[in-house]
Amino acid sequence: MVPGTLYLVSTPIGNLEDSTFRALRILREVDLIAAEDTRHTRKLLAHYDIHTPLTSYYEFKETAKPAKLVEKLLGGTSVALVSNAGTPGVSDPGYRLVTAAIEAGVRVVPVPGPDALTAALVSSGLPPARFCFEGFLPRKRSQRRARLEMMASDPRTYIFYEAPSRVAALLDEIAELFPERKVAVARELTKIHEEILRGTAEEVAERYRSKTPRGEFVVLVQGCSSDEAVSADDETVIETVTNLVEREGLSRADAIKQAARTLGLPKRTVYNLVSRRKR
Repeated sequence: MVPGTLYLVSTPIGNLEDSTFRALRILREVDLIAAEDTRHTRKLLAHYDIHTPLTSYYEFKETAKPAKLVEKLLGGTSVALVSNAGTPGVSDPGYRLVTAAIEAGVRVVPVPGPDALTAALVSSGLPPARFCFEGFLPRKRSQRRARLEMMASDPRTYIFYEAPSRVAALLDEIAELFPERKVAVARELTKIHEEILRGTAEEVAERYRSKTPRGEFVVLVQGCSSDEAVSADDETVIETVTNLVEREGLSRADAIKQAARTLGLPKRTVYNLVSRRKR
């Protein structure tokens, strides 16, 4: 039996008019639609009078569901994978199904369309040629801080997704580390209350300190400029860490963090240099 095809169908991030003709055709023609949230997807299907059978495929079922869907695909069933908004597999369930399908020899076909990542990037006013998409940052502060510190010497534009309950805290941390970097916050893209705030990290952070915002957020941060970058050889790094420990009384870990910030280097780079010298 010829296996079915797994289609990765991009759906609107807000405005239903952003649906592509091809996406709608695929959703009508497949045997089954695997949705992150069936309640959300039913609204789209109802709007376009599509009656294809629907099955749930959300995060808590993700470990067990791929095997069942791959079995259907191998049996000749064609499946369209959709997320709540945008392209499936980008910061949402779906990756395991894609890899499982590929490993089983199932044909995987992308059906591109709208996504918040590129919409926010091209409208941010920040350099779009080179960027780093980080998705959702860890909730634990130390882990989140470590990821943010990677931006210190990176010239690329950084892009994050964030929940409304945490976006103000994220902006405060970015402002603390890089107060003069340009930042853009895109909220509710393509929807009625669409808003894009632009300014320095400190200016944008201030806007969200007085109220808890609502909606879907994309946060973009300017990369390190040539004027901001500081080149440092190995000896300068070692000397900086040593001075922070011996003269200022910082712990080794805190000295590494401070040196990385001061020299505009990734913390991991400083840590590796110090560890090699110690050995």
